[in-house]
Amino acid sequence: MERSKSIVQPPAYGKLITVLSIDGGGIRGLIPAIILDFLETHLQRLEGDDSVRIADYFDVIAGTSTGGLITAMLTTPDPDNKVRPLFSAKDIKDFYLRKSRKIFPQDCMVTKIVKNVCGPLYDGKYLRKCIRKKLKLTRLSDALTNIVIPTFDIKALQPTIFSSYQIDEKPHTNALLSDICIATSAAPTYLPPHYFKTIHDKKKYKFNLVDGGVAANNPTLIAMSEISKQHIRKNPEFAPPELLDYNRYLVISIGTGECKPANRYRADIASKWGLFGWWFNACSGSTPLVDIFTQASTDLVDYHLSVVFKALDVQTRYLRIQENNLERTYSSLDRATNENLCYLKKAGEELLKKKVSTVNLDTGEFLPYRDETNEQMLIEFAQKLIDEKRLRADKLPRVSKPDLPFSTETKANVEPLEK
Repeated sequence: MERSKSIVQPPAYGKLITVLSIDGGGIRGLIPAIILDFLETHLQRLEGDDSVRIADYFDVIAGTSTGGLITAMLTTPDPDNKVRPLFSAKDIKDFYLRKSRKIFPQDCMVTKIVKNVCGPLYDGKYLRKCIRKKLKLTRLSDALTNIVIPTFDIKALQPTIFSSYQIDEKPHTNALLSDICIATSAAPTYLPPHYFKTIHDKKKYKFNLVDGGVAANNPTLIAMSEISKQHIRKNPEFAPPELLDYNRYLVISIGTGECKPANRYRADIASKWGLFGWWFNACSGSTPLVDIFTQASTDLVDYHLSVVFKALDVQTRYLRIQENNLERTYSSLDRATNENLCYLKKAGEELLKKKVSTVNLDTGEFLPYRDETNEQMLIEFAQKLIDEKRLRADKLPRVSKPDLPFSTETKANVEPLEK
C-alpha cells in the first residue's frame, strides 16, 4: 500500500532537516500543547495565513505516549481535505483541557491503592473512545508528514517503533494511528497494555504493546536515527553525504515538565521499600519506578544532544524546552482536577518566558545557557522554518504542473489512501 505524499517538500531541495519531538507525560501533555500553540500562532502571523499548521514545516514529528497522541493529531488529514491537517495546535490544547477529567477520573487515595493492587488505575475505555473518534480510520501512511512513535512490545521484550520511513520495508507496521496512540499511551500501572493485529499478504502480525516511554520517553534521538537510515538507503529525498552532518539539523524538542526537588526520593527512605513501595508511593501518590526510568531516558537524550550540538558549534540549531520545577503534588501523570489543569496551563505559559536551559547531569538541575527566553527562541526558529520552506519551494524543478513533485499545485491531486 503506497504511502501518501508528504505536504513538506523533501530536504534535498533545502539546507536543513527539520525535527519536532514531544516527550511523554500523561496529562502534562498540556504543556507542549501550549508551546506548540504559541509556535503555530507565530508561524501564522509571520506568514499572514491562519491556515498554516505545524505539520507544514517539519520533515519528521516524533512523539512518545501523550506526545505520540499530539504527533498523530498534528498530522492527521482532514477527511474533507486530505492534504490539510484536521487539528490545529489550539485544538490539541483544548482537547487536554476538556477531556482529561474523563480520561483520568479522580478517586480517593485508598481507592487508587486498591485499584492499583488489582490492576491498572484506569480501564482506558474513554481514552480509547476519544482516540478512535478523533483519528477514525487514519493509518500511519496517511500522516501528512513523516512521523515516528515508539512503543514497547512486552511479549517480544523489545521496542516497536512505528515510523513513516519504515512502511515500505515493514508494511505490516502500517497500523491505524488510533491503535498506535493507544499503545504508546499505555503507561504501566496507569492504563492496560494494548493488543492489536495487522494483516499484510494474508499474514497476521500481532502486537502486545505498552507505553513508548519504557523505550524512549524523549524520542528525539529515535527520530534522528530514522532520518539517518535514509542515508544508508540512499533515499533521493535527502541530499548525501551531508545527511549525517549536525549542521543540517534544526531540532525542537519539547518536554512535559518534571519535578526535581532535592528530596523527591531519598535513599534512606527508599531502602525500606519493597515491591509495592517502588511501584506506588502512598504518601505522594507517585510511582517511583515509572518516574525513574522515564526521567533517566529523557535527560540522557537531552544531555547527549546538548553536548553534541555545542561541540559542533551549532547549538543554535537545537532547542530543548522543558520545565523542571513542577510542584510535587501537581507533577502526576494523571491528576486531572480543575486545579491541576489550571496549574499546568499556567506552567506552560510561564515556561515560554523562562530562559533557554539545559540539564546538568552532575547536579540534575536545568541551567540557563542563553540570554534568550524560550519564547524568543521559538520566534527565531519559526523564521528559520519559514525560510527553509521558501528555499525548498524556490529550488523545486521547473516542470509542468502535473509532474511537479510534492508541490502545492499538485496537493489537491493526491489520492487518499484506500481503506
